[in-house]
Amino acid sequence: MASIVKHKSKNGTIYVYENESYWDSEKKQPRSHRHLIGKIDPVTGEVVPTGKRGPKKQTVQKDETASSDTSSSDIEELIAEKNEEIKRLRKENRDLLREKDDILKKLSEIMKSYS
Repeated sequence: MASIVKHKSKNGTIYVYENESYWDSEKKQPRSHRHLIGKIDPVTGEVVPTGKRGPKKQTVQKDETASSDTSSSDIEELIAEKNEEIKRLRKENRDLLREKDDILKKLSEIMKSYS
C-alpha cells in the first residue's frame, strides 16, 4: 500500500492518505480507495492521526514535589523578573529605533549632497 501526501492550498494543511489499488472486474478498470491517515504537523513534521483515531495522547507525569514547593511568592518573583526584563528590552528597542532614525536622516542628507 502506498501513502499519498496531498497539500491543501486553502488552509495550508498537508494530509497523508493510504492508497489501496484494486482491479474492478465489472468495469475492467483499476480503481483505488483512499483512507485518511492524518495530517502533518508543521512544527515537528510528524503525522498526527485525525478522525476517530485522534491525535496521540501524551502522557504527562506530574512531579508532585515540584508543584508543592512552588509557592505564590515564587511565582510573583518570576513575574516581577520578567516584567523588569520586558521594560529593559522595550527601552533598548526604543534606543535602537532612535539610532536607526538618526542613521537614516544622515544617509538622506548624504544622498541629497551627492544629488
